[in-house]
Amino acid sequence: MPNDTPAPAAFGTRAALPRVWSLAWPLILSNITVPLLGLVDTAVLGHLPQKQYIGAVALGATLFSFLFWGFGFLRMGVTGLTAQALGRGNHAGVILLLGRSLLLAAMLGLALIALRPLLVPFGLALLDGSPKVTTLAADYAAIRIAAAPAVLANYALIGWFLGLQRSRVTLLLMLINNGVNIVLDLLFVLGLGMAVAGVAAATAIAAYVALFSGLWLALAACRKLRVRPALLQLCDWQAYRQLLSANSTLFVHTLALLFAMAFFNARSAGQGDLILAANTVLFQFILLTSFALDGFAHATESLTGEAVGRRSRQALSAYLRAASWCCLLSACAMSLLFYGAGDLLIALLTDLPEVRHAAAVYLPWLWLMPLAAVWCYLLDGLFIGLMRTRAMRDSVLIAVLLVYLPSWYVTQGWGNHGLWLAFVLFHVARGAGLGWVLLRHPLASALRGTARAS
Repeated sequence: MPNDTPAPAAFGTRAALPRVWSLAWPLILSNITVPLLGLVDTAVLGHLPQKQYIGAVALGATLFSFLFWGFGFLRMGVTGLTAQALGRGNHAGVILLLGRSLLLAAMLGLALIALRPLLVPFGLALLDGSPKVTTLAADYAAIRIAAAPAVLANYALIGWFLGLQRSRVTLLLMLINNGVNIVLDLLFVLGLGMAVAGVAAATAIAAYVALFSGLWLALAACRKLRVRPALLQLCDWQAYRQLLSANSTLFVHTLALLFAMAFFNARSAGQGDLILAANTVLFQFILLTSFALDGFAHATESLTGEAVGRRSRQALSAYLRAASWCCLLSACAMSLLFYGAGDLLIALLTDLPEVRHAAAVYLPWLWLMPLAAVWCYLLDGLFIGLMRTRAMRDSVLIAVLLVYLPSWYVTQGWGNHGLWLAFVLFHVARGAGLGWVLLRHPLASALRGTARAS
């Protein structure tokens, strides 16, 4: 395990850089597999005669993206707590965290299935598709919801492996999930003609294949920890309080981020189909930026959590400096890419002249976005490792309510430029808020009274 050898006495930024990079690159690659799956879904349905199939899957996938991503706290909370327990050498606590997280994921997943008759019609009504598309999307949702326990359990497994600094395992699980999904897509849709039902079934089955693969790998990792905690400890409901406390604040944090993106999309749509199409194209660049920055942020979660568990201020500072350099260089590279090749990237995504022209008008905002967002990505990773989840929640709420919405309101006369300005300022405010908390409560304070995970 990564913490079997103590950190060297002279542990500095140069020594930390290889560890940050070795954890980050598998995460960056696993992020890249996500849009590939969406492309395959679109491609297989695009060869069927009815165009409503694509719209139905897009609507259903959007619904489940919001529904499942709202429970992304299962990944984030588990990572920080596992890394800290590992740093303390509390191997029994590491195993119990996995068990408790999986039980929590199973209960939440079953609750989502039970609430399907309420959640699905309500969500599809908000998305406001045509009657035919909405009916097909409801058929998609009826199958896809069966994967809820597996999807949420996979979040917990990925968070646990990240806490153990096993990022290559997370890459493997993502490859298994998306690889099985793609193969079943082709089999069910093109081979068996199942259309929307085939895409939903492929996604659900792939989630369970990934889950069983992850459980098998987790059992192997638990054996290497060489401890066997009593199973009765999984039923110690008092021990769930810390897990639920951290997850509840992360849940609010995630909902605020979802609102910010949904608001951006809604205001884009309110400006007409052309602006919506242009912003949708440009938003893919933001996703591209997140692939790199999220990889380093996730690495930061794991490494800083371990350092906190060890109470090593030197390692904590070294990991933060190393991750900062990696994130900043990546952000600069992305900004230069958008500046030098933005028009080419737009052309790769659309061949509609009016959409290309509109996207080019607002492209300069993408030159700024990586540099504006770099610190909120990095500091989110740091604060998850420190398990200061309340600061994350408060900073994003302040950024939404006191910066994002007021900025948009004041600059409505600027049209889409005002919307992009507000979105950029939202990211700046998130990073500035967490930076202010960090300055007021230095890293050394994280080493006092660290959370107990067992």
